[in-house]
Amino acid sequence: MPTCTAPMHTDCVLPGRFDLRNTRPGFTFIELVVVISMLSLFVLLAVTNFAGLLRKTTFRAQVNDFVSTMQMAASAAAETNRRYEVIIDIAEQKYTLRQITSPQLPSDVLEEEIIVENNFSDNCRVVYVLFDDLVNTDQSHQKAFFRAGHSGWQAGGKIVLYDKDEKPYSVVVNRANRIVALRQGDVELLMPKRQDELPF
Repeated sequence: MPTCTAPMHTDCVLPGRFDLRNTRPGFTFIELVVVISMLSLFVLLAVTNFAGLLRKTTFRAQVNDFVSTMQMAASAAAETNRRYEVIIDIAEQKYTLRQITSPQLPSDVLEEEIIVENNFSDNCRVVYVLFDDLVNTDQSHQKAFFRAGHSGWQAGGKIVLYDKDEKPYSVVVNRANRIVALRQGDVELLMPKRQDELPF
């Protein structure tokens, strides 16, 4: 039995309909520009926040390391009969913790005595040191020595540090109870009382 076939036109598109064969998936140029602009904005915000956080963390990390070093000296001296010394070099912007091995204090620190040696930076800068006997660091005294023995600190005082924004912070060393604490601002130093001022 003969069959009749009619030619089919596959290239014709009905009016009002889209030709799905000629459309390609993807972004248009405008969409691409909008997406890149939004991503750039998010990256900029993230970098700005991270930079601020890093600056704060850097100051906090450095000052916490310094406070930990001071506490380490006091704790080690309390638990043993050894003496320890934290040397703060304002001119060089560094500090050193050493164990004092000689009965006489040598002018030079021996390499084998050094336990910790760290530098301050622009984010955490030591400005001056004031002891509780009112001895202050000045142009001729650029090094401060905090010595700890079995009975506690030989002298208390405060170490004033500035952060990158020139905001002052004080590390307060209390000779009576061995506590080393960080305080915001250039705090007033409590002077030790004389024997005749004590109520007992």
